[in-house]
Amino acid sequence: MKSLYLLLLAMLSLVSCRKSGEPTPTTPDTNLYFPTNSGSTWETTAPSQLGWNATAIADLKTFLDQKNSKSFMILVNGRIVMEEYFNGHTASTEWEWNSAGKTLVSTTTGIAQQEILLKIGNKASDYLGTGWTSMPSDKENLITVKNLLTMTSGNDDTKQFVVKPNLTYVADAGTRWAYSNIFQKLTDVVAKASNKDFETYFNEKLKNKIGMDGFWNFGTIYTIYHSSTRSMARFGLLALNKGKWKDEQIINEPYFTESINTSQSINPSYGYLWWLNGKSKFMIPGEQTVFNGFLVPNAPADMYAAMGANDQRIYVIPSKKMVIIRMGNASNPSNPNFAVSGFDNDLWAKINAVIN
Repeated sequence: MKSLYLLLLAMLSLVSCRKSGEPTPTTPDTNLYFPTNSGSTWETTAPSQLGWNATAIADLKTFLDQKNSKSFMILVNGRIVMEEYFNGHTASTEWEWNSAGKTLVSTTTGIAQQEILLKIGNKASDYLGTGWTSMPSDKENLITVKNLLTMTSGNDDTKQFVVKPNLTYVADAGTRWAYSNIFQKLTDVVAKASNKDFETYFNEKLKNKIGMDGFWNFGTIYTIYHSSTRSMARFGLLALNKGKWKDEQIINEPYFTESINTSQSINPSYGYLWWLNGKSKFMIPGEQTVFNGFLVPNAPADMYAAMGANDQRIYVIPSKKMVIIRMGNASNPSNPNFAVSGFDNDLWAKINAVIN
């Protein structure tokens, strides 16, 4: 009897804490939702259903606008909670992913492995032939496909043209982490292994299966994917569900789990071309300095992210069943080129004010 009394007292206490006249949030659908692969239909959830701080949303939107954003989305359980466009950008406008597109390459490489077309533990030379770098042959033969996935190829990262004269030796593969565009050789690996050009294979095995739009722009320095914001969100939703889209496992879960976990001991905040939060230390592009602490202190520890120059972002937060997308120009025009920037921490301070 006493326990029943205490339960009723607790319930009355919760009711009394709600402000007079304040609406009771309706319970959101927590089942994971996937939009259809064609058309514009996409279910939504109102921020009020999640108990979010509505007054902080305006401040978040102002911040995004001031920081040169073009689009911003938040999905919870796959449903759109926020979808904002700025400066003439629309839901159908395609924009560059920059290095956030590395995660598309990582996923496509994993698909090729599950189809037994390649093994990431094999030498890159098994697919690219010999002499694809200007390194001594014994050093070139140390580079595996996994080294390309983890930024540990040992090449000179100050030379970003992905052509043979620039692929020179600095350290043995696996002994040095350095962010560079040598990862683009993965597109050649997949093409050779599948006997198809990379974009055709990518379209068949990934893009079309989850209803993405967009295209690849292959250049000497950069290989960049362009798409709408919603297509970026589709890939983020696939990543949230560990590679499964609706009832189809697009990329097998063991490989995807590997890709979003520490891939080497030098930079624990890096997986297979994914950035990882919540680790004890991290490195950033262009430096060999090791920094202590989380990559993005204000973000949840379990977040993994696709990060590209000019602050193109996919944040995936499993603990919140959340995906966040940001596209746009550089938030800080004087620091436009790094995949990691102080913008992430500032943005997460604004997001936390809304969702917490």
